[in-house]
Amino acid sequence: MTTLHPPRTPAVHSRLPAVGTTIFTVMSALAQQHGAVNLGQGFPDFDCDPALLSAVERAMRAGLNQYPPMAGVPALREAIAAKVSTLYGHAYDPGTEITVTAGATQAILTAVLAIVHPGDEVIVLEPCYDSYVPNIELAGGRVVRVALTPGTFRPDFAAIAAAMSPRTRAIIVNTPHNPSATVWSRDDLERLAALLRPTDIFLIADEVYEHMVFDGVPHASAASHPELAARAFVVSSFGKTYHVTGWKVGYVLAPRPLTDEFRKVHQFNVFTVNTPMQHGLAEYMRDPRPYLELPAFYQRKRDLFREGLSRTRLRLLPSQGSYFQCVDYSSVSGLDEEAFCRWLTTEVGVAAIPLAAFYEDGRNQQLARFCFAKRDETLLAALERLKKL
Repeated sequence: MTTLHPPRTPAVHSRLPAVGTTIFTVMSALAQQHGAVNLGQGFPDFDCDPALLSAVERAMRAGLNQYPPMAGVPALREAIAAKVSTLYGHAYDPGTEITVTAGATQAILTAVLAIVHPGDEVIVLEPCYDSYVPNIELAGGRVVRVALTPGTFRPDFAAIAAAMSPRTRAIIVNTPHNPSATVWSRDDLERLAALLRPTDIFLIADEVYEHMVFDGVPHASAASHPELAARAFVVSSFGKTYHVTGWKVGYVLAPRPLTDEFRKVHQFNVFTVNTPMQHGLAEYMRDPRPYLELPAFYQRKRDLFREGLSRTRLRLLPSQGSYFQCVDYSSVSGLDEEAFCRWLTTEVGVAAIPLAAFYEDGRNQQLARFCFAKRDETLLAALERLKKL
């Protein structure tokens, strides 16, 4: 007679033991529970251009629904190359140096897996986007954290230089910056290039907010700096640029030797990306106005939001790029950042994100981040509630 045993699930030895539910998920759930205006979510609450949807629909109805080439639809890679050449003066070969990805998050993970070996060190500049550290750990690398200058969030090049070692494999730079909304200047790129010049350190340039730089300042892309471009994976996002974050389509620019290694990982990671959306994006990119007009579009929203916030006791930090606005709430409350954001959500009815979530040590600077990529009526509703501060 066969003896029956209860089913047994093997124990999992986690690759990411420190990763749990993110503060973004927590705050969004809290906002929904309390009917708060959610300015914590880092994506728009408005629709994209109907012309983009029509372009994708035409591709679908034309039968463009099967696997595209692994590196991306040629027409889209050619459109990307033309845009980058015009804006940044660097000629990337669309066949060998541009890869379409399943969003920027996949692009960054794939770049890390392509170049980072166990024991390699990767410098990240805190506060930083929450995927960077897990990406490095999945590759077996060691994270080396360097804080951006407190108060201004400017790069501390002396601290970066001190963090570099013979084991440093890469540095990840994000500009325009999430969460601080600061941007790197051309001079910053020059100083970074000078630091990296005698080394074999790679640069992963997260530039997903490239078309959201305000007050007439041009975006300083690593692609525009020949020395940096020669060692860089430059990452961008159609989701951010065209208000379609749920489509998860981005791209990576890199010299051919780097792209060759990137594609080795990419083909066994996602292999390729949604076909009709790629064709639709390629058609839509024939008109550059949507991305050329994006700085003015978001600057107007920034100015509307900042004008309303100026009537509260919140102190506004500069918002030079991205679609974020950080505030110092020390004149309002002595709570730590997470407690304040929970209070703001439950008692005031507006959700924000604590900057502490972007640091390993969860440091309390009494700062919170709002997202203004929202309809005007959403921003005005939030400002009406924030007036009581």
